[in-house]
Amino acid sequence: MIEKYFNLSANHTTIRTEFVAGLTTFVSMAYILFVNPSVLGAAGMDKGAVFTATGLIAAIATIFMGVVAKYPFAIAPGLGINAFFAYSVVLGMGVKWQTALAAVFVSGIIFWLLTIFKIREVIINAIPADLKSAIAGGIGLFIAFLGLSDGGIVAANKDTIIGFGDWSKPATLLTIFGILVTFALFARHVPGAIFIGLVITAVAGLIIGQVHAPTEIISTVPSLKPTFGQAIFGLKDLGSLQMLVAVVTFLLVAFFDTAGSLIGAARAGGFLVNNELPNAGKALMADSIGMLGGSLLGTSPTTAYIESSTGIAVGGRTGLTSVFTGIFFILALAFSPLLTVVTSQVTAPALIVVGVLMAGSLGSIDWEDFPMAAAAFLTVLGMPLSYSISDGIALGFIVYPFLMLVTGRGKQVHPIMYGLGLVFVAFMVILQIG
Repeated sequence: MIEKYFNLSANHTTIRTEFVAGLTTFVSMAYILFVNPSVLGAAGMDKGAVFTATGLIAAIATIFMGVVAKYPFAIAPGLGINAFFAYSVVLGMGVKWQTALAAVFVSGIIFWLLTIFKIREVIINAIPADLKSAIAGGIGLFIAFLGLSDGGIVAANKDTIIGFGDWSKPATLLTIFGILVTFALFARHVPGAIFIGLVITAVAGLIIGQVHAPTEIISTVPSLKPTFGQAIFGLKDLGSLQMLVAVVTFLLVAFFDTAGSLIGAARAGGFLVNNELPNAGKALMADSIGMLGGSLLGTSPTTAYIESSTGIAVGGRTGLTSVFTGIFFILALAFSPLLTVVTSQVTAPALIVVGVLMAGSLGSIDWEDFPMAAAAFLTVLGMPLSYSISDGIALGFIVYPFLMLVTGRGKQVHPIMYGLGLVFVAFMVILQIG
């Protein structure tokens, strides 16, 4: 039944391969279970409730992705936009976190309507193939930079802005060890190289004391009561200009973070057909459900995770991968102490390897066509330098239609791209004002 529903044979995969892929994706993004409560906790939210909300909505949206859209893409609350929620909206604007959740809820409804009427799908399909390649390559550089930073290999430097970190630290040495091991396994085409690298790195961390063994195996799942349904109660406080800005920002960031991540993961797995993602509407619906449901459970907006590429890299080709990933998120709610071994040093090598793989898409960009090359270059460079996928996309989408117009090739640009360019100009203005 499983074989027939997911058409495993035609996709050259097996239940075992999909299981390993689902587990690999989960391990690569499990950090969000702990990072998200920490970030939203700064806004005064109950960390235990946020932990449960994060795991539940990740499971629900990811399993929906697998069963309905049948793609190996995982969804969970996104990094970056959760910081905007906590530090910009709640702490910066001085609004209550319940009201901020209400803004996410409203954004989620708009998100859902755009998906129902297939507007999101049309927009994604209007993006030129070269820019899609740039998005994928840029995300590759971005997540590799995250891995290098989280692992301590690079760090802030007051003289050069950024430079090498302290490589004498055991934690940094563990990251370097993990990178070399994972690179070696991948170079020798070892099946499941990324996952095996994660396991070896974790074991090495336990041996040298950089990864702490869990003190217990099973723990009680924290209650959702402190956050559940608070978005509805917060609706009464919406209406100010500040909250309108918050709603628009949540919508734009979630829209293009998801679009960028989906395109990147789809290109990495070879799922694009004639520059389009088949059944894109169903994949986008999974994310819409995640955003809307997450606000009701009590967490910031969800997004498709580029870490899905780790599962794809070890052979995940169908929605069964996502089903397994979602199941692991559910299990993690009861066995959360076991996740203490999944530190940033353990996941960093996986992010860097996937970054290398995704950078391969840059080869398909027409670098001889300057308008496209300039837009692609700014997209790629903008993501790691701005520490934001959305900002990188914004730079490229503003420059591309402008250069096409000034070179007399404006008619070759899809009208939607002009609209997106204007939207991103407004977005950048709002971002600077905020």
